[in-house]
Amino acid sequence: MKSILLPLVFLFQFSSTLLISSAYTLPDKYFINCGSDTNIKSVNRVFTGDLNSSSVSFTKKDSSPVQDSNQVAGQASTTIYQTARVFGQNSSYEFEISNTSITYLVRLHFFAFPSTINLSTAVFDVWTSKFSLLRNFTFRNSTNAPTTKEFLFNITSGKFNIYFIPQVSSFAFVNAIEVFPAPESFIPDTALHITSSGSNGNYYKEIFSKVLYTIHRINVGGLTLTEENDTLWRNWVPDDSYLYNSNNAKNGTPYTGKLNYMGRVNEYTAPGFVYQTSKQMNIIDGSPSNNSNITWNFRVSKNASHFVRVHFCDTVSPSLYVLTFNLFIAGKFRKEINTYDEADLLIQLAEPFYFDFVVDSDDSGILNISVGPNAKSDWKNTAFLNGLEIMELMEKSVSEAPVINNGTKKGLVLVVVVSVLGGLVFIGVLAVFIFFGLKKYRKTNPGEPLDSWSPLPVFRRGSTHSRVTEKSINGSNSLNLGLKVPFGEIQFATENFDSKLVIGKGGFGTVYKGILRNGVKVAVKRSQPGSGQGLSEFQTEIMVLSKIHNRHLVSLIGYCDERSEMILVYEFMEKGTLKDHLYDSKFPCLSWKQRLEICVGAARGLQYLHKGSDVGIIHRDVKPTNILLDENLVAKVADFGLSRSGPPDHDQTHVSTAVKGTFGYLDPEYFRTQQLTDKSDVYSFGVVLLEVLCARPAIDPFLPRDQVNLADWGKLCKNKGCLEDIVDPLIKDQINPNSLKKFAETFEKCLEEDSSDRPTMGDVLWDLEYALQLQQSPTKREPHEDSTTDASNVMTLPNVRRVPSISESIVVEDSVLNSDSLNISESEVFSQLRIANAR
Repeated sequence: MKSILLPLVFLFQFSSTLLISSAYTLPDKYFINCGSDTNIKSVNRVFTGDLNSSSVSFTKKDSSPVQDSNQVAGQASTTIYQTARVFGQNSSYEFEISNTSITYLVRLHFFAFPSTINLSTAVFDVWTSKFSLLRNFTFRNSTNAPTTKEFLFNITSGKFNIYFIPQVSSFAFVNAIEVFPAPESFIPDTALHITSSGSNGNYYKEIFSKVLYTIHRINVGGLTLTEENDTLWRNWVPDDSYLYNSNNAKNGTPYTGKLNYMGRVNEYTAPGFVYQTSKQMNIIDGSPSNNSNITWNFRVSKNASHFVRVHFCDTVSPSLYVLTFNLFIAGKFRKEINTYDEADLLIQLAEPFYFDFVVDSDDSGILNISVGPNAKSDWKNTAFLNGLEIMELMEKSVSEAPVINNGTKKGLVLVVVVSVLGGLVFIGVLAVFIFFGLKKYRKTNPGEPLDSWSPLPVFRRGSTHSRVTEKSINGSNSLNLGLKVPFGEIQFATENFDSKLVIGKGGFGTVYKGILRNGVKVAVKRSQPGSGQGLSEFQTEIMVLSKIHNRHLVSLIGYCDERSEMILVYEFMEKGTLKDHLYDSKFPCLSWKQRLEICVGAARGLQYLHKGSDVGIIHRDVKPTNILLDENLVAKVADFGLSRSGPPDHDQTHVSTAVKGTFGYLDPEYFRTQQLTDKSDVYSFGVVLLEVLCARPAIDPFLPRDQVNLADWGKLCKNKGCLEDIVDPLIKDQINPNSLKKFAETFEKCLEEDSSDRPTMGDVLWDLEYALQLQQSPTKREPHEDSTTDASNVMTLPNVRRVPSISESIVVEDSVLNSDSLNISESEVFSQLRIANAR
């Protein structure tokens, strides 16, 4: 019966959609068939050949049309994917916009059909005047199907340009372009903001100032919807491949009745197909399968903000006022969906409604959405979802608009105003100036062609950043010019950024392994737009690492800002990140002693950051991926792009600043108050300690709800006396119970809610060193024995001298201390060590 109903629904809706779509006619629509003089009809709109259009212009120089080689000669194209326009240099399409401040849908169509040019080898960027839309784009599609990139802009009246910027020795192409107004109030300017730590009721404002880049558009519980089935010619895909556990869900029975569009929802919000099909909880014997929510996992951009719209239509309830269920977003936010209590949103069954959110992603690049039952519901064990849209919010670029060369020679361009009387003299002087100027340039730059030089920092091929000035964030000259590395040296070291040398990707960009000409191994971090960090982080990293030096802080070898690049060069860390050794690891399992030594090393680096200068430095992003290990497993703290100086006045206790960091490691007090202290790093480090002990991520959304957040779960287990149950089973038998006890006390103190109750990083260092010494004690006890330290044990304890200046490292010397000869307790030994260090 179900297989019969679904085609009937689609047949009914298809006919109504066509009627609605044909009635959707708004001014200033542009549908361009690129590289052609043929107009193509496609689902109630006409793509005009760019050679025929009088209202759209494009760069003529170094551009050419190409045609599908399988097309019969002389035969007109029948689809927009049989022709394309190819650009050999920076080029653009220009559109005249008459509407004022209205949201536009912009779609770019790409398909590498067979032709005299291999379109699949093109590598290029796409820009507007203020936004970088695509970076290093190349057509890669395993199904050999066309690719459409969709963006939503708030465009003001005037000229609107789309720039195509080929990479060096490559070209750009595009098959078709759509630029047309969206319905009124299609996207809101504000939405509830869900940060990496949940939501405190704040709203994300000025969405209109961003570009929305469509990543996912999901028809939950339904089939693939193409432009033929959508009033705005959108594409929707089924949800099945995104389900975390398909056993928990089933497709709802398609709704064949009439949808009751009311209020802000209309036929353009989403096609009727989306609201007539759904995923529902899989009920077996009166209760949900596995007693679990329905969860979908989506790949998104890392460390970025995303606009999320969730679509609902209650065709499930037997009557009004009986259904309540939960919506979960990113594992940190819950909203009760009351289909009878949404104020003006819903007054009858089969009435579509939706909710909008802005969600910040973390560095996992995964965003999960769940629905599940709510105990308040009169009709329990039921939850559903109809549709979902996820769009990345793209920030304005720091670069200027691209420079389009329409035939003018790049190089020295001077505007000369010559008076009639002094003209000849001025021209003579000018000629001498040009001659010697070009001669000097060629002498100092013998390896570069003249047309690659410009007297001002302008947009170049393959570049998306403005040139970095030799000024700090505060405007003072603080970037260390002695650390500059020529771009040519970096190209040599990385074999021109060979993808085979990529060793990781992070918040700043892609990391390559390289070897300098002198044989030194390096790690090269090259920034990329949309990575979550940019110019300020680049400058901060240089300023911090050029001023501080410690064995447990990664060393900055140099940086490069040539050709508008932002590149950082570090010492190469042979063993990768701490995270690489804890879970999903290709490395041998770290012993408990090795883990303690790594924690001690990282704590030394952070303690030096906090106390090694007058005001101290707060890292703000302490996590296992930012703790690197050399060939001897010596830990070094890395990635200082989010770092901040501590309070300049010793009477101040904090720095007021916007919240930055990584979900799962954020200090909850800092998140609530936006008051940053060095104790925020202590909290984050406490989470790292738990990861080291348990060998699992800080956030795991696939675990039961009370285990998702490792910090909460670890504290709960310790308080219940069952901490051993969550210890990494590979090392459980290695751990001295006294060492585990001290380690547990340490992470618990780090994770105190109130920062004033947390220890300093120096205290944490002492505790960890003591836990290490307890582990090295010659007497090792079974896990269930009494954990009181035997006074006869001889312990090797460190004697740490206070750091006298920023340029000196913490020095550790070993000395033997016999607690029995002192006739004092373990805690008193530790107390005396602290007093000695304070002196």
